[in-house]
Order: sequence, then structure tokens, then C-alpha cells
Amino acid sequence: MSAPADRLADEPILRRDDADGIATLTLNRPAQYNALSEAMLTELQRALDAIAADDAIRVVILAARGKAFCAGHDLKEMRRSEDREYHQALFDQCGQMMISINRLPQPVIAQVNGIATAAGCQLVANCDLAVASSEARFAVSGINLGLFCSTPAVPLSRNLPRKRALEMLLTGDFIAAGQARDWGLVNAVVPAAELEAATRELAQKIAAKSSHAIRLGKDMFYRQLPLDLSEAYAYASERMACNMDSHDAREGIDAFIEKRQPAWKDA
Repeated sequence: MSAPADRLADEPILRRDDADGIATLTLNRPAQYNALSEAMLTELQRALDAIAADDAIRVVILAARGKAFCAGHDLKEMRRSEDREYHQALFDQCGQMMISINRLPQPVIAQVNGIATAAGCQLVANCDLAVASSEARFAVSGINLGLFCSTPAVPLSRNLPRKRALEMLLTGDFIAAGQARDWGLVNAVVPAAELEAATRELAQKIAAKSSHAIRLGKDMFYRQLPLDLSEAYAYASERMACNMDSHDAREGIDAFIEKRQPAWKDA
């Protein structure tokens, strides 16, 4: 069977390209709208695990090839089995990959070039930051198929106001990139021709900071979210004191006082 014209048979379904401390992971199933097949989930998990242990990587960009960012789960693959245990294992695999993004020491930026639906919208919501093309659109459209997007609801409800999230989940309607920005799903919207440059500019801005502070800060940010106010402040105070005890914090403050650029040691 011949390979789709827009992807050669020997090309990986997930590409990794590293440059200047930034790892770009590119979903590479354009003919299937970059659907999250079992193989794609496996490759994403493998890549995230490798990046987590790679101190040379300071920021991750999650991009996609083709007209779509990600159309969600591979529905044809899902319908090959009616076994509940199979579907449970599939959603558990996807959930673990999503958790790995949050637990990754490095920030992850979604570079959204086109539609992001169902688990694809979940993927955007789950990333730490997101930059979208003005042509991008977002939906959690499982409800149109008789399937409530329960797993996408987890990060969606943690990004959007409750009524906005539930509106998307109950209607399955698409929202435009501008709405996604206004509702808090993405950070910025830029013309399609500027998407890659704008995302890389944001990644480079973060990569220029102390990776020690960034890693500590990302971990702290997600850990304090479920705590009540007093617990959150107690935990944040402990993390601030720990951060102050680092070389980079001392160097950063000294550099500010001395009006010079800091020399990070990432420690």
C-alpha cells in the first residue's frame, strides 16, 4: 500500500528537532489530521520521557504538520474493538501522556496551526502555554457523536471559566482563535505566516531565563493549584526560600543591582 502523498513511508509519525535549547515535537500524520493513535501516544510518551531527562532542553514546542493541529483520538482505530478494557487502557494511556506534559520540568508551548478537536483540544489545554494561528479553531466535539468529552473536560475546566468550558462540552461547537484567546485557552493569536516565528520567540524568551528557576516554578505552579489558600502560601513560601538559596537567584539579584546581564549556572 502506498504512503499518503503528504507523508513518506519512512518518516516518523512524531518528529523531534532540537536547536538552541528548544525541542520541537511535530505531530506528523497530516493525512489523518494528526489524530492521536496508540502509536502516536506511545511516541509522545517516549519523547516526553527522554526530554524530561535532558538538561540541555529548556523549552518544548508541540507543533503539527498539515492543515490540522490534532483531530483527537483516532476514531477508526477506536472502533476496531468494543472491549471496554481496551478503551479504558487507551484513555489511561492518553491521560498519562497528558500528565507527563504537566510534570515535565520544561515548559511546553502548543503551536496550533489548524483545528484542535476533542483530545486535540485537550492537548492544547494541557500544554503550559499556547500560540494559535488566526485560522485555528477549537472544539470538544465528542458530544456530536454521542460521546461526552470527559477526559478533555479535565484540562478544559482548568483553563476556561466553568460555564464557557461546559458550553463547549455540551454543544460541541467550534470557537475561533480569538475566542479561544479571550476565554483563556491560548495565550496569543497571530497570522498563520507568523505562527512559527511567534512561538519560537516566546520559547526563546523563556529559554533565556534560569532553567533552575523555571523548573522549580513550573512544578510549584501546578502543585499549589489544588491547595487551599493558607496551604498554598505555606508551600509557596517554602519554594521561594529554596529558590533564594540557589546560585541563580543570588546571581540574578546581584546582576540587577550591578546593572549587568546575569550569568546563569542553572543551579
